[in-house]
Amino acid sequence: MTSILAPAVAPLRLGPLTVDPAVVLAPMAGITNPAFRTLCREFGAGLYVCEMITTRALVERNEKTLRMIRATPEEAAAGFSVQLYGVDPATVGRAVEMLVDEGVAGTRPAHVDLNFGCPVPKVTRKGGGSALPWRRVLFRDIVRAAVTAARDVPVTVKTRIGIDADHVTYLDAGRIAQDEGAAAITLHGRTADQLYSGTADWAPIARLVETVDIPVLGNGDVWEADDALRLLRETGCAGVVVGRGCLGRPWLFGDLAAAFAGSPRRALPTLREVAAVMLRHAQLLSAEQGELHGCTDFRKHVAWYLKGFSVGSDVRRALAMVGSLDELAGLLDRIEDQPYPTAVLGGPRGRTSSPRPVALPEGWLDDRDDPRPPAGAELETSGG
Repeated sequence: MTSILAPAVAPLRLGPLTVDPAVVLAPMAGITNPAFRTLCREFGAGLYVCEMITTRALVERNEKTLRMIRATPEEAAAGFSVQLYGVDPATVGRAVEMLVDEGVAGTRPAHVDLNFGCPVPKVTRKGGGSALPWRRVLFRDIVRAAVTAARDVPVTVKTRIGIDADHVTYLDAGRIAQDEGAAAITLHGRTADQLYSGTADWAPIARLVETVDIPVLGNGDVWEADDALRLLRETGCAGVVVGRGCLGRPWLFGDLAAAFAGSPRRALPTLREVAAVMLRHAQLLSAEQGELHGCTDFRKHVAWYLKGFSVGSDVRRALAMVGSLDELAGLLDRIEDQPYPTAVLGGPRGRTSSPRPVALPEGWLDDRDDPRPPAGAELETSGG
């Protein structure tokens, strides 16, 4: 498949780190584990960020968190990227020190991202995630602690437009992040109360580009490589962050690499080719987790891979209950080959939701300059 021809996109510079193409895989809980990051990297270069790591769990050396934060050999060579969630400057600073100075990931990270974009109620009702930038002094102190501890490792920030239309935070967050030495900021084109509903608004991304001097990365509704090119063209952002668009489509990173190099080439894999990717994904998960756990973990990806294909409900059910690699291979062999269903191109993938009011701690909106970390907002487990 060919698509629009566009000029090549410049690499993204994050301090000493060069990201070429300027494409970042967004952390997704239960998705962006080492197996999925490896699979995506096999299709195209970029910056592949691990699942969100909770700073409290890291500082307390939680066993699950220490396993999640291990870099693959490819990442150790190409540059390991970590996203951290935290609400206390001291804890965030200590977590970054452990990564940079103590090598708890098995290698020194090339990049650290701070999560201020999570909109889920269990996070915002405690003042974390996309609720936190409202408290701008606390936000400043967290970014400052991370940048100070990271030294030469670039620190970036990911956030949303704001809590809702009446409580917009992204411009203040961008200015503060820049002043405190952040290497870049990512903006998701939705407010927290929108969750993943409707269509992302890219206009604030363009406004942020005009406001700050550090690179701005655009996020939200990048379903195809041509969406990424349009986002760059309409906003002037320096790169894109891709989340749900790659679910069941890790070859999207190959399309993005081609698009950012100025090539119109796009992949439209047949069902046979998709089946080979599915098996590869399950094999990577099995090598990481053991065959039974790996195949069990793979089940949630089946519907994403097969979206739009004509596959019988009995085979779909069997694939969603697969327990071994041989069983998976046998079921995939039963499916007749067919062209890629172009009708699903450009459509949403993954979770969707309706807008709803943001759960916040009592009195959270009263004082934007309150520097105190919210009580009980530290998450005890990583991943989101």
